[in-house]
Amino acid sequence: MYWNKTIETMDRPRLMQLQLERLRETVRRVYANVPAYRERMDEAGLAPDCIASLADVNKLPFTDKTDLRDNYPYGLFAVPQGDIVRIHASSGTTGKPIVAGYTKNDLDVWSEVVARCLGCANVGAGDTVQVAYGYGLFTGGLGLHYGAERVGSTVIPISAGNTSRQLMLMEDLGATAVACTPSYALMIGEMLRDASFDLGRLKLKVGIFGAEPWTEGMRDRIEGLLNIKALDIYGLTETIGPGVAMECMEGRYGLHVWEDHFLFEILDPDSGEPLPEGEQGELCITSITKEGMPIIRYRTHDLTRVIPEPCVCGRTHRRIHRLRGRTDDMLIIRGVNVFPSQVEAAIVGIDGIAPRYMLVVDRVNSMDVLEVQVELTPDIAISEVRRLEELHSRVNRAIDQTLGLSVKLRIMEPGSIERYEGKSKRVIDNRISV
Repeated sequence: MYWNKTIETMDRPRLMQLQLERLRETVRRVYANVPAYRERMDEAGLAPDCIASLADVNKLPFTDKTDLRDNYPYGLFAVPQGDIVRIHASSGTTGKPIVAGYTKNDLDVWSEVVARCLGCANVGAGDTVQVAYGYGLFTGGLGLHYGAERVGSTVIPISAGNTSRQLMLMEDLGATAVACTPSYALMIGEMLRDASFDLGRLKLKVGIFGAEPWTEGMRDRIEGLLNIKALDIYGLTETIGPGVAMECMEGRYGLHVWEDHFLFEILDPDSGEPLPEGEQGELCITSITKEGMPIIRYRTHDLTRVIPEPCVCGRTHRRIHRLRGRTDDMLIIRGVNVFPSQVEAAIVGIDGIAPRYMLVVDRVNSMDVLEVQVELTPDIAISEVRRLEELHSRVNRAIDQTLGLSVKLRIMEPGSIERYEGKSKRVIDNRISV
């Protein structure tokens, strides 16, 4: 089922010409309106009309999270503040969020690309979509919400949490699709299994899952527990939110990138040079229609590859493989971006706590759990119960305020966290094998 067949099946030469026109206009616009980009282009000797072909995107400077941090909050906006109608944000490395601004047209584009994603899942008029992503500054909830309304679906804007109520409304309101994190979908499925719930009482047929890494094994478990098809959706706040790419029912195991809005490259993570099609590397995205905050050559740090074969669904927009990991140390925990440096910033300076830490991520009862291990300084004895309780409360509060996420805190004896002669290992992610 197509949402916009004319665009989704556009022949490659026309699609690439459209990309080129939009890329050239975007470059001219950021040069004229975003001082940070203009300065970088001037330093590289690039004029605003430097793009003659799509390959010339390689001339342009990269954008990374440090650029978003350095220009917080509005330094990368390309329109006057009065033209910004919505702000979204995700967490950043220093406690400051990554801010994204949207014009009215940006919101229209966003709902359009999410509508295409839902079309890939055969969701449209007559369906009821239960949106169990978080609403608010996080882009997940509202992104799926407006896309579902655009295709004519009924929306249940329930947000995340309160699982017993989720299940009641899922049955009573006849949800045919659910959108949430894959770990939450797995939790719902296991609760139904443990309660010996008759799945015939539900009308669910498909799930749209993203915002955290998940494996094919997890897909199989979700599909078995809920008797649905589970599809992967991809996006970033920095580029637009969910809706950059989506698996389709026919092809699966590869996500169509909506190339009329996003120009993507696969780069060597070390050199930044383009890789031959089919080789795995770092995904780099340029938004070519966004007005409020266009992003040029954004290094996502996500590892993937292009799937060169055409999809059996007939869509001509190329696919990328399911993400294979990241080139940096960012974790995604229940849809929240977490950097080890944030934990370090939270604990450094607390009397009695050494600047040593380890992050351990597991899936417990189908949900991501982050354990933060910290060490006592040698002058604090593990047997000092009252002092230990006070430290636990203080450290836990500092981490919670920095991350905006509840964690399992473990205070350990001095010297118990492993030391490394080379680069320190700060993260143990046990989800990879789940």
